[in-house]
Amino acid sequence: MRLRLCIIGMICLAASSVRAEEFDADRAFGYLKQICDIGPRISGTEGMEKQQVLLREHFEKLGAKVQAQEFDVPHPLNGRPVRMRNLIVSWHPESTERVLLACHYDTRPFPDQEPLPQNRQLPFIGANDGASGCALFMELAHQMQGRKTPLGIDFIFFDGEELVYSARDKYFWGSEHFAQRYRDAPPAHRYVAGVLVDMIGDRNLEIYIERMSARYAPQVTDSLFKVARELKVSEFVARKRHEVRDDHIPLNQIARIPTCDLIDFDYPHWHTRNDIPAACSGESLQKVGRVLLAWMDR
Repeated sequence: MRLRLCIIGMICLAASSVRAEEFDADRAFGYLKQICDIGPRISGTEGMEKQQVLLREHFEKLGAKVQAQEFDVPHPLNGRPVRMRNLIVSWHPESTERVLLACHYDTRPFPDQEPLPQNRQLPFIGANDGASGCALFMELAHQMQGRKTPLGIDFIFFDGEELVYSARDKYFWGSEHFAQRYRDAPPAHRYVAGVLVDMIGDRNLEIYIERMSARYAPQVTDSLFKVARELKVSEFVARKRHEVRDDHIPLNQIARIPTCDLIDFDYPHWHTRNDIPAACSGESLQKVGRVLLAWMDR
């Protein structure tokens, strides 16, 4: 009997390992390029609408339930209403205990970190800062079909993370709206944990423990880096480094969903016109995907 249980355990462990290896780096990178081919995806623009159609069709084709959470915000320059859409992609929607994986999918209106002022008027493609999280989730969708996770899973795409034209403008429109609705009109389900991914496509990937994640969601953060260590994904560095204000703050502070931000904030092309697919890597997306798949399985 003991030998039989041991064999069953080894088979289950092997199956889990195989599933984690199914992530296709080339296909994920193809998704990143497909998104970037749209051009800038600024909130409320035609580029954003094209991306929304692309994502909805992709996830529905692979069997997910897709909902849009819509609301308006004032444009920072003229005050006119901008229609925002958070996309919520649900796997096993019947589960009342759920985990959320989130990213932002809008791009900044212009590359504000360009050294020369004249270059700050050029288009910002946002391959890593925007498209990388979308591409990761598009690829993960192939592994979610038929996957028996312990909890329901939602992929959430936040709009309006940085509809920002000056230092006075507000960030995090989408995540704040989502968090406030979750707090003020609680749904039938409950989120037990969350993971935010941001700028995880860098060719030279290094993900340190983000300090606010360690403060607000220590168990989630520790469990992610433990899985990375077990998988020998050395790009996850279990040391605290940056303190980043990101979409995980409303999730932690308003919605009280313990959420870790996985972010490579040492990206040299941050908010510059060189944030293009050539600066990114499918292998980096694959490494993050392997960790998330194994983490979800547990």
